[in-house]
Amino acid sequence: MLARTNLLLPLLASSARAALQVDLESASSIKAAARQVAYDLMTYYHGNESGQIPGILPGPPPAGDYYWWEGGALWGTMIDYWHYTGDETYNEVTTEAMLFQTGAPQNAYMPRNWTASLGNDDQGFWGMSAMLAAEVNYPNPPVGQPQWLELAQAVFNTQAAPERHDTVCGGGLRWQIPLANTGYDYKNSIANGIFFNLGARLARYTGNQTYSDWAERTWDWMMGVGLMDDEGNVYDGAHTGDNCTDVFKAQFSYNAAVFMQGAAFMYNITTGDAQSTWRDRLTRLMNRTIDVFFYTGPMVEVSCELDDRIMCKTDMLSFKGYAHRWMANTAQLAPFSHDVILGALKTSTAAAARSCAGGDYGRQCGFRWTTGGYDGLTGAGQAMSALAALTSLLVDEDDVGGPVTNGTGGTSRGDADAGRDPNPDLGREVLGPVRIRDRVGAGVLTFLVMMGLVGAMVWMCSEWGEGEGEGKAESLPVVGIATIVGVAVGGRKMGEMGKGKRVMILEK
Repeated sequence: MLARTNLLLPLLASSARAALQVDLESASSIKAAARQVAYDLMTYYHGNESGQIPGILPGPPPAGDYYWWEGGALWGTMIDYWHYTGDETYNEVTTEAMLFQTGAPQNAYMPRNWTASLGNDDQGFWGMSAMLAAEVNYPNPPVGQPQWLELAQAVFNTQAAPERHDTVCGGGLRWQIPLANTGYDYKNSIANGIFFNLGARLARYTGNQTYSDWAERTWDWMMGVGLMDDEGNVYDGAHTGDNCTDVFKAQFSYNAAVFMQGAAFMYNITTGDAQSTWRDRLTRLMNRTIDVFFYTGPMVEVSCELDDRIMCKTDMLSFKGYAHRWMANTAQLAPFSHDVILGALKTSTAAAARSCAGGDYGRQCGFRWTTGGYDGLTGAGQAMSALAALTSLLVDEDDVGGPVTNGTGGTSRGDADAGRDPNPDLGREVLGPVRIRDRVGAGVLTFLVMMGLVGAMVWMCSEWGEGEGEGKAESLPVVGIATIVGVAVGGRKMGEMGKGKRVMILEK
């Protein structure tokens, strides 16, 4: 718990403009500050304007900074904002956005405009936002439209289908869905974490054990392949060509948090020895996540937020917000974790609020929360993270309930067979003219596949830059041609990076 003198934050910008002001001991003050940040966040969204596409943030590159999946993450943030504050200002635009991108007629968040670059994690972020809408009794869509629970089930069913699972590495979802996509040969924690998370949540909401069985199997696979360990570390992923033995040990907060939230749901629905097992698992995840990402107090995205520079790509600038949201939900579902989690979130939120002191309004939020002020890095991801940090502290308010189920007041209609397309055409579609036109511009399919194979060797490599620097990712191996030499212990002790090195950056 922070002392009262530290929780009152009259945040002053270096200019005459007033920065965000918030008293973190006052729910009304937090809501007022959140309202301002929500307004600033929604200025990045133009999908409700004439001629624009509902649901997505400007992009994808080079048309704008944001990929399709981050729109799904935005609406989850806004649904949580409504749930914690009661502010309905953005409900209409949120509902429109969530329904526009469902990808009719399958309604499994695989719209044809985006299938050429679709990852399991991309689809899953939209599915988690739909699941959240069901759990918090967010206003249901009109009759005749797909319903929130149904949409979450459709995403889960498509990801549980046999064509998404293979025996390579003993199972697990691949990062990408189309086989020609760079990253198809990578099985990663976020894709499998979202699948695990949805399974645990659907099991609790519906009471159907099939979902929890999938969650159990996914957890066991993650442990067996080495993407999680007994200390509670969650690593990023591994390549199928090496039978997933080349574990890339970068740690990102959303990987840890998505498993933490899912483990809390599993703890919540089990009893006896099974519940004790999930309590132990959740405790390890919680303690290690706080140790790695909150080691200075304010949250740090340790694998790309370095002391002397920011190496985070646009995607990564939003990860802190998901961690705050999912950890707050964990505290609701697993009361034994409450005090530890809320203590970490309060310290981090105080720092996040101090970063909201820039931009045109003098309250735009930055990315780095350890500086005691604004760092000049603004964007939708940074605003999402600050908004999530603020609203996460409202989790204990009397009018904020935990996630409901279909037996405790949940009103969203489901369909256990949602998303089951008897003739799914995703793999063939993306290899046809659409993919060639959209992703390459010209050439034949053979050339595309060959380039995909070459891309698999160098995927997501980004210049580290010249000069000496420091890395924080723990025990980073050589992956493809990306020589990664940064070493860290617990995300704290930093090793040196040599000149001219290249580091893998996890962005499409």
